[in-house]
Amino acid sequence: MAKKQKQEEAKKGAPAWMATFSDLMTLLLCFFVLLFGMSSLDTSKFQAFINSYQGSMGILDGADVLMNTAGMLGSGIDSQPEETTISDIEIENIEQYEAIQEEMESVKDALEEFLESQGLENKVTVEQDGEEVVLTFEDFMLFDSGQAVIKQDALDVLSTIGAELNKYLGEGYVGRAEGHTDNIPINSTIFPSNWELSASRAIAVAKYLINNADIAPASLSAEGFGEFYPIATNDTPEGRAANRRVEIKIIKDAIE
Repeated sequence: MAKKQKQEEAKKGAPAWMATFSDLMTLLLCFFVLLFGMSSLDTSKFQAFINSYQGSMGILDGADVLMNTAGMLGSGIDSQPEETTISDIEIENIEQYEAIQEEMESVKDALEEFLESQGLENKVTVEQDGEEVVLTFEDFMLFDSGQAVIKQDALDVLSTIGAELNKYLGEGYVGRAEGHTDNIPINSTIFPSNWELSASRAIAVAKYLINNADIAPASLSAEGFGEFYPIATNDTPEGRAANRRVEIKIIKDAIE
């Protein structure tokens, strides 16, 4: 008859792995306490976090104490200075932009009155484009076809307008002469492309204003854009004529 095996008595106390597990939970608890101390606590989210652990594992009985501790930390003096929000910066930028627009509108109105007083309103147009005021000369008024030498009968007009521009350029504003063409290729010996033609015309206007209207060279630049910035279609003679132009832009000086 087989002998009955003697059953081993169960060891008293928790298994050894529970000690390691308890140490781990203690370290995690300390880690979260540090996080709460260094952050702004969302009470509702934290309470939900505690409830989820209490309901599933039956631990963290000290949640109330931890909540009170975190509340005291959160109610203290913020260790970091208050930062300006993005919305505040955006509002400030919008206000500055609107102020510049109003200022440039006043410049445009003053130039319109000046052109009317000189009888030039049909030869030169004035428009406001955001933070810029744009004076536009059609190319036939200033130049012969395919040329970059200012016509003699246009010199007086440029001198008159230059004297008025001198009140603005260098006095809180800068200027830029821009040359534009249509999309008909030129391909001449002097001007291999419309780019060279438009740049030469812009330079000719800028040089004349600097030399004859006492405009400071540092306040007036010149650029050529060829056919790449049309303001009308190039499919009609009227559109191409509108695209052949020289513009003088008055811009608020950012370094003021």
